[in-house]
Amino acid sequence: MTSAPAAKRRILIVDDDPHLLQFLTEVIAHAGYDTVTAGSGEEALQVVAKGEPDMALLDITMPGMSGLELAARLKADTSVPFMFLSAVGDSESARQAAAHGAVGYLVKPVDAARLMPAFEAGLARADDIRQLRRTELNLNAALAAGRETSLAVGLLMGKFQTDRNTAFEVLRDHARSSRRKINEVADQLLAAEETLNSLHAGFAQRLKTK
Repeated sequence: MTSAPAAKRRILIVDDDPHLLQFLTEVIAHAGYDTVTAGSGEEALQVVAKGEPDMALLDITMPGMSGLELAARLKADTSVPFMFLSAVGDSESARQAAAHGAVGYLVKPVDAARLMPAFEAGLARADDIRQLRRTELNLNAALAAGRETSLAVGLLMGKFQTDRNTAFEVLRDHARSSRRKINEVADQLLAAEETLNSLHAGFAQRLKTK
């Protein structure tokens, strides 16, 4: 049984020069990537709204919405990484690109020999950033789950006058028997305790008014 081929990476190329746009498309497509093009920042946003590409290659200087403005929109509203194309190779342009969060920077005129190494280096950096974000999210979720479990164990210790290990084992065994994650059971237990405390306060208030 043969496995399905891996999906091609989808690259958005944005430039108001149709000749350069065609050249970039041909070179990047020849290297094995799927490409989608836009001749303006506004058109690029419409493309992204239909489905985020794996990376965007943006011309900095375009009429209407500039590449820097487009990059700011992508950074604020999407998770699309981007690199810049510029006719200017000075340090200020490179600084602006870095400040906007670009994963790469290419100076025009661009030839195929320089384009692909820089492009693939930018794509690799974008992948590294994605992985770091994914790891951070997973870590935050694990820490949150750990806090919930720890609080639930403490609650059981107090309720049943038992030690930490026994409380944890009972909580874990209950999660396994109900085929749920331990943090889900812990969260439910904490929510139930909060509800009971609220009801207790309500009863106490009623007794005071009698």
